[in-house]
Amino acid sequence: MVTLTFLIIAEILTYITIRQHFYEKSWMKFYFIYTINLILSIWVWILWYESESFNGFFDEPEHVWIMLNLGGMLFGVIFPRMVLSGFHFAGVIAKGKAGGHKRSWTNIGLILAGIIFLFAAWGVLGGRFNFTTERRTVKIKGLNPGLEGLKIVQISDLHMACYYHHPELMKEVMERVSKEKPDLLINTGDFVTFGWREYAGFDSILRIPKAKYGNFAILGNHDIGTYDPDFSEADVDNNISLMTKKITHSGYKVLEQNSAVVKIGNARLGITGILTRGSFPHFTYGDVGQAMAGLDSTDLNILLAHDPNQWIKDVAGKTNIGLTLSGHTHGMQLGIVTKSFKWSPAVFFYPRWNGLYREGDQFLYVNRGLGVLGIPFRIGMPPEITVLTLTSDRIQKSGF
Repeated sequence: MVTLTFLIIAEILTYITIRQHFYEKSWMKFYFIYTINLILSIWVWILWYESESFNGFFDEPEHVWIMLNLGGMLFGVIFPRMVLSGFHFAGVIAKGKAGGHKRSWTNIGLILAGIIFLFAAWGVLGGRFNFTTERRTVKIKGLNPGLEGLKIVQISDLHMACYYHHPELMKEVMERVSKEKPDLLINTGDFVTFGWREYAGFDSILRIPKAKYGNFAILGNHDIGTYDPDFSEADVDNNISLMTKKITHSGYKVLEQNSAVVKIGNARLGITGILTRGSFPHFTYGDVGQAMAGLDSTDLNILLAHDPNQWIKDVAGKTNIGLTLSGHTHGMQLGIVTKSFKWSPAVFFYPRWNGLYREGDQFLYVNRGLGVLGIPFRIGMPPEITVLTLTSDRIQKSGF
């Protein structure tokens, strides 16, 4: 009901704005602009109707796809309209009893609305599938020679429903991962957005890459099932069980509050997985010490923790974990990433939101993810495949 009311108000205000600004000056411009506006409106209303009238399960990939695209239209079309109308009616108020509106104010609104629309369109059409590979070397103090050069490929936050009509792109990503010939393949969670039904058909694609020493994964907070409004507590428990089975069927060993030891030559590598539940800022993290129980005589411990904020809270300076791998932030799907500069509004919520971080002899890497959430765009924040190569600081001692 809230969305319906918002859409109706936006339609009325936009029509009034366009008519008052263009009709008296040029009826041809008015009809041209309003025709474009009408086409976009029809698209928005179709998505709204499909979302409201959907009769299947909430977490069916088709439904999640519709909601994702409706979110994109709300941001890319309705929000710019509200910006335009805001400037226009501010100009009407400023004119007061004199009548009319300040044309310069409406023109500013038009420019800003156009910029927002173009950025959103760019993020949808080009940004969200502009896959990049980030390569970093991690210099571990006292690294066992048997782990020298170990290649870890990390992917995260697939949110598979965003590939519902693009399975060929998911296949392309998995083939790129496979070509890296990883020693370890790590997936740090959020395979889905709401529930297990979104997994439909993707398990065979996810089986394409196989790492030399194994594929390991954890559940992200979205994989738990707490975001599905139709799930009871029993449904959430069932969702966790089904997600674990599906991820396992995709070729991963799922770590849920437990650890695994991988023998590589004469070295023993410990890999621990942590569960993350809830939503920002009310997350519940699994107990790191409990999950590591039974790990002894390992040469290096790696932690898979979906939320990077857990690293400072529970890991850095408190454990013997050398490397933590996280995802979750998406870089808020908005920002700037270059070789020399990196910024995103995610920094206000996650101080360590993307890239490699260090505290003493402990490292954290945060992956930007491969999928999208809420709005189907990535503006300046390309989806990421991470390739980490381990080396000893005995070889390179100049930082990381």
